[in-house]
Order: sequence, then C-alpha cells, then structure tokens
Amino acid sequence: MAKENIKVKDHSVSGEEFELIQNLEYDFLETTPQPSSDKLHEYYKSEDYISHTDSKRNLFEKAYHLVRTISLKKKLRLINSSVSKSKNLLDVGCGTGDFLQTAQQNNWQVSGIEPNEQARHIANKKTNNSVFEIEALLKFESNSFDVITLWHVLEHLPNLEDHIRVFKKLLKPKGTLIIAIPNYKSYDAKHYKQFWAAYDVPRHLWHFNQASISKLVSKQSLKVKKVKPMWFDSFYVSMLSEKHKTGKMNPIKGFWIGLRSNIKALSTKEASSLIYIIKNS
Repeated sequence: MAKENIKVKDHSVSGEEFELIQNLEYDFLETTPQPSSDKLHEYYKSEDYISHTDSKRNLFEKAYHLVRTISLKKKLRLINSSVSKSKNLLDVGCGTGDFLQTAQQNNWQVSGIEPNEQARHIANKKTNNSVFEIEALLKFESNSFDVITLWHVLEHLPNLEDHIRVFKKLLKPKGTLIIAIPNYKSYDAKHYKQFWAAYDVPRHLWHFNQASISKLVSKQSLKVKKVKPMWFDSFYVSMLSEKHKTGKMNPIKGFWIGLRSNIKALSTKEASSLIYIIKNS
C-alpha cells in the first residue's frame, strides 16, 4: 500500500506545518515530526482549547456546551449499558470533569486522569478530588475498572501501544474500553483535506480509521464489538474547518457540509467521529 502523505498547518497555536504519514502496520496516519514530551504542552496554550475551560464567551462556545450537555446523557447511557453490577469508571483525559461528575451522581465510583493543571483543578472541584495527573495511570491496581473511557483523547497520547497495554491491564475481565476519536475516512475529512479541523496537528499525534483501531487493540487481546457515530461532531468540525480554509467562520456552510457528511455516513458508516466499544477477553 502506498504511503498517504498530507501537509497540515497548526491553525490554533504555532502556525507550523506538519506532515501526516501513513503507518503501514496499523493504517493510521502519524503526525510528523512529533513534538518532544517537554515541548508538547506548549501547543495546548490557547484560550480556544474549549475542553480545558468552562468558558461561554460567545455563541460558538455556548453551542458547544449545549451539545456537551446532550452528549453527557448519551455517554451515561452507554456506560450504564456496559455493566451489570459493579460500576468502577476511569475517564482518561477527563478535561473539566463534567462526564465524571455526571457518572458520580449516578452511583459510579469514578477516577479521572487529566494532565492539564487548570482543567484538573476544575474537575477536582466537581468530583471530590477524584482526578489525578497522568502518572497515576501506573499506580492503579490491575483489574480495577469495569469501564475505561477516552473521549477524544487517544489521538493525543504518545507511546500509543504502551497506553493500550496499560488500559488492558487496568480493565477487569470482560471490562469495556470506550474510545471516541475522529475518523479521517469521513466525508467532511475528504472534503476539507488539509484544512480538516480534526487533524489538529500537532496535538493530535495519530489519525485513525476503523481498520487501524481494530488492529491496534487486537494486539492486546481486545476486540471491537460495536462502532457508533457521533453525529454532532461533523457540524462542529466542519464549522472549524471552514474557518481554517477561508479565514472566517461560516456556520451555514459548515453546517451544510456537516449535514452532508452525516447523510453519507448513514450508508458508508464513516461518520466524522466514531465511538468504539471494545471488550476485554
């Protein structure tokens, strides 16, 4: 298979250009070059990084929070459907902790991982100090969690295979790993090409499709059992992509492309973002 190389600009922070190179083993795209671990945090220094704040400064952010409220209910239903008795949850990259708070209010024992200090501080206020720095991943006991969730987080994690190995270790037998990530095989990704906002280089180190996720988790005896679309993401991503492409926000055009992407995904099953429900053997 020929390599698929795309040059993409960091539109949010640095303005630097990166290349997406196809990984022939897993079929995902790798951001190249990847920032070193001591430099990566600098690319998150943006007031526009919504998941690290609770701000509602404009219509776009208010819409984001409205959609998040709806999404929280759907996420809760999903994790509730994944367990029968015990309810121990680990949310990796939990941001400001709204999902953990929702789960905690619904009788889940919760733990969270959040590397951003500001977001972690907000999350701990909401969850009775249940959120920790990323080093805590290696301190949890094996077979501790019924469900581990990563909502648009896996694409940010360096040492990808090592992290999957850790999640496998922390899951209980028959436990569930839930991963939500952008899908570069979607219509909106193909339409916007290098301007597709969900590439979000270099914060997104990896760019996945359905085949690549199955290959990645199968190495740790984990199996994708179900794939679900995230319908709202196409609108959000397309509106941002329109801004990257034209230099200004065009919500009508972005909404239209997002809608077209969702309509096409009804038959192709390639939505802008996908949720993978993955079971431990």
